[in-house]
Amino acid sequence: MSTFANDTTVLAITGVRFEDNRVYLALDDGREISLPLTLRGLRWLKEASPEQRTKWKVDEDGQAVIWQDLQDGIEIDHLLKYARLA
Repeated sequence: MSTFANDTTVLAITGVRFEDNRVYLALDDGREISLPLTLRGLRWLKEASPEQRTKWKVDEDGQAVIWQDLQDGIEIDHLLKYARLA
């Protein structure tokens, strides 16, 4: 389960949207984290078609968002790591 340092709050992904060259992931605490699709680890998502990008699913515990057609996804731990780099 994912938490911020020195925090016991468990975070979950609740939604995904795209704008310009960024992906935005909504968290259940009301925050939204955006990442540029130019990050090396998101190249697969940058190269996806608009239709493929709409076919995402949050896993049952909210710890990852998965694009089954693309055979890849973003885990919340990676989201938080990438957010620090972006």
